Formats: sequence, structure tokens, C-alpha cells
Amino acid sequence: MFSRIRRGITLLVLCGFATLAAAEWPDKPITLVVPWAPGGSTDILARSLAEQLTKSLGQTVIVDNRAGASGNIGSNFVAKAKPDGYTLLIGSMSTHAMNPALMPAMPFRGVEDFTPIAQMANVINTMVVNPAVPVTNVKEFIAYAKANPGKLAYASAGPGSTNHLSAVLFEKAAGIEMLHVPYKGGAPAVVDTVSNQTQVLFSAGTQTLPHVKAGKLRLLGVTEAKRSPLLPDAPTVAETLPGYELGVWYGAFGPANLPKELVTRLNVEINKALAQPEVRARMDSMGVEIVKGTPQQFAAVLRSDADRYGKLIRELGIKNE
Repeated sequence: MFSRIRRGITLLVLCGFATLAAAEWPDKPITLVVPWAPGGSTDILARSLAEQLTKSLGQTVIVDNRAGASGNIGSNFVAKAKPDGYTLLIGSMSTHAMNPALMPAMPFRGVEDFTPIAQMANVINTMVVNPAVPVTNVKEFIAYAKANPGKLAYASAGPGSTNHLSAVLFEKAAGIEMLHVPYKGGAPAVVDTVSNQTQVLFSAGTQTLPHVKAGKLRLLGVTEAKRSPLLPDAPTVAETLPGYELGVWYGAFGPANLPKELVTRLNVEINKALAQPEVRARMDSMGVEIVKGTPQQFAAVLRSDADRYGKLIRELGIKNE
């Protein structure tokens, strides 16, 4: 009986400390870890967020780029950090839903070792072809691929990348086969598709849309379940292949066991920051769609995608060594 009383008292004390810490937070600078190099869309989003949070929270918010191992180095740093709201991660679908299934030796668990705070943005993911491919839509592309087996090659940023999975899902849904040409990153994949070394690419609009506007690539569709408000005239692949979907998101995470009060506060502050007109305008220009939601909604998206893509990666035997 006394042991139960002691455990109860300890729990009350810990809850009291957590509430007190949340009430005083923040009283020192906050670090947003970006697990990729500076200059990408995730980094730009994080820096826009940091600027707004610095104003609203009255504390400096720093962006810390910790690139390497397909996002695992920076993500692991946050997973091992103290859950006090001062070290946060700007992660993505790939780091949390895909890497744990792709890599045989992971330093963290994509779902269990983090606290989802806010799904911040969706990235337009496009299907494009080199203009030399004589098609203007997904239906024509499928017909051409079936009539010309072995003539189409698709580029990717590497085995297990979102480019790769998008194409594999498309092949399965359309009943076609293409040649996979993996590269060490998205940039060379785009370059070789523009030069017609490869003919097809599934990639973020941040990388492809400037080339589409310049006439160097042809946009056939987007891979999300519904049309993007940023590209309302671009059809979804699912309009031709019902059920096809691959969405790419960015989100804010804390280490596991981040106090609920801090999660709620951070969610409110992040949503408020992302709603600022200058932030939305900057992201819109890059093909990044700002989203708003609760921590619970983001947690559901994370778990669903981890289950779905993990199963797909294991079924196909894809590895990223």
C-alpha cells in the first residue's frame, strides 16, 4: 500500500514539474534541426518558421542543419535529445515512414521515438516526362509504355527514395515495366531527364516545375489523392489509375515523451506562424502547400504512412544500404 502511495506521489510531483516547465517555456533559445543540407525546401520552410517563432515566442529560434545518412543523422540527434521543447525536428515522410523499412540498421524508430507536433506542409509530387516522349497525359503514357516495352527509363534519387516508390507504384497500377536508373540525389535525376538520358521522373514540384515552365519537361499529373490548389489544372494520376497515391509531407517533431502542454503550445504557435501571408506566399512559389492540423491528426498520418510504405518496401525487397 505504501509503495502505491509513493508511486502516486512521485507521479504527481513529475506532473507538477512538467506543468511548471511548460508554463515557463521558453526561457532560452530553441533549436530546429533540419536533417538535410541548407537550401532545400525543408530548410527554407524551417527558416521561415524560425523567423516567425522568434517573434511570437520572444526567444531566438535557431536552424541547425545536420545532414547525412538520408536524414538519419539529424533525426537521431533529436530522438536522443531531452524532451523539453528546446530541440525540435523538421522531418519528412521519408525520414519517419520510409527509412525505418529501407535501412537494415536504424538508430531510431520513426514512430515510437518521436512526438508528432504538427504536419506543416504537403509537397506537390509530379509525374513528368521529357518532351521527346510523344504523350500529353497519363492515359497516353500508359499506352505508349505498353506499345514500346523497354524504351522508357525513369530516374530516381536512389533506391527507396520517394521518386523510386512513386514509379514502382505506378508500374504496378498501370501494368507496365520501365527501367529504373538510380542516382545519388534528386538533382542529377532531374538533369538527365531534362537531357533525355532518362525519360520519366516522379519528383517534387520544387525540382520539376521550373523546367516545366521552361518547356524542358512535360507535366502529366500529380501523385497526391486530390488536385493541388497550387496546380488546379494538373490532373492527379489517380484520375486515370484509381487508388494510386503517394503524398509527401513535412512536419515538426519533438523527442518521445514531450509533455502534452508543450505539444499543444507548439502546435498552436507553428500553425499561427505558417498562416502568415509572407510564409504562405514563399511556400506557394515553391510548390509547397501549407497545411494545418492537430498533433493527433499528424500522428494518425504518420502511423498510416509508416504502415503503408513500410509494407510496400518490404514486399518489394527494396534496401538502401
